[in-house]
Formats: sequence, C-alpha cells, structure tokens
Amino acid sequence: MRIPAHSVCTAIRDDIVSGVYERGSRLTEELLARRYGVSRVPVREALRTLESEGFVVTRRHAGACVAEPTVQEAADLLEMRMLLEPLGAARAAQRRTEAHLKVLRGLVRLGQERARRGEGEDLRSLGGWFHETLAQASGSPGLIALLTQLRHKIAWMYAVEQPARPVDSWAERGAIVDAVARGDAERARALTAQHAERAAGAHRLRRPEPPGRRTAPVPRVSTSQHGVNIAGARH
Repeated sequence: MRIPAHSVCTAIRDDIVSGVYERGSRLTEELLARRYGVSRVPVREALRTLESEGFVVTRRHAGACVAEPTVQEAADLLEMRMLLEPLGAARAAQRRTEAHLKVLRGLVRLGQERARRGEGEDLRSLGGWFHETLAQASGSPGLIALLTQLRHKIAWMYAVEQPARPVDSWAERGAIVDAVARGDAERARALTAQHAERAAGAHRLRRPEPPGRRTAPVPRVSTSQHGVNIAGARH
C-alpha cells in the first residue's frame, strides 16, 4: 500500500516543529524513508512541500536541510498572524455555520472550566482547537491554509507562556464567539485583534539546542487513511 505524500509530509513537519530535527540539519531521502518506513518517492514529494512552506531549504552540495529562520523572520510571523486572524474572525461572522458556532461555544465552555481549575496543558490544546475552528469558520480555503501554516511555524519558533489570568483570556474568546454569532464582523475583527496582540506578548523565541543533546524515537508512518500526526503541537 502506497503511503500518501501528505502523511509523510505531516510526519516530517511535526518532527521539525517538535525539534527532533535540529535547525540546519540535513534531511536525506534515504534516511527519512527508512525512518518512516516508506519509499523515497513520498519523501521526495514531502520535502518539496515543506520547502514551499519554509520548513526546508535546499543547499548546494548539501541537499535538503531544515531551515534556520532569522529573528526577523520569526517576528514577521507573529505580525502576519496578528493581521490575518482578525480577518478570519470577520469572515467567520459572515460565513459561519451553526455547526461552527456549536463547536466554538463548546470549546469556550470547556476552556473556562479548565481555566478555573488551573489545568494548563488542557488549555493549550483547547486554545489551538479554538483558533483552528475559528479559521475554518471563515470559509476561505486560502486564509485557512495560511493560518494553519503560521500556527505550525510559530509553534516551531516560539515557546508560549500561559497567561497570568487564563480565565480572562477565555472570556475574550467568548466575546469573539458572541460577535461571530451576531454576524458583527467589525466587532469580531476588533476583539480578535486585541486578543492576538495580547497573546503575541506571551511568545518567547526558542533557542536551538546544541548538537547531540536530543535523542528521538524512530516512528513509522501509519498506513491509516486518516494520515499521521506523530508529534503535533498546538498553540
């Protein structure tokens, strides 16, 4: 059974984001194929996709390598997200479905409960799901793809501190959902811009670990039709 290239791409991307592959390290087709238990064909396709996304670069005499973003490039990502997330919320106010609203309200309810209990790890996952769902509600495939790529890259480059008052953070999300539910695009845009600006202040640039410090398990790509997510991180 041929493993889809997008599944291999997801696996390699997740390993890059989680730090299994250090920045600047080589990514050879042969070793990647062996690591994930696939042929070199889907690996080659995956590397091309990851290069277009900015996770991989091709260097003369070295081949494919993990990219090494600059501090300015990392800062640009946060700025782009602060511009695009409010646009997504405004479009969600105009295009959301009742199913989107149901999921968003459920996530806000869970987030508020977990925040009162101080369950930080759950809050991180719930926050990621909230913003993914809000982006999906925009009904814009291009915007959804951009926001998804930004989330992956920001998770790769930044560590995120938990807000001092997570209850307030989830109250902000609840207000965004209320504006989306009313179809108030401008209020949804403004509230999301405020929320994104506050969230950006909690991001701290990750410093790459010295070579040889990290050891990693050897996963294999699942043959499930649902793809693979070996070490996904949500922020």
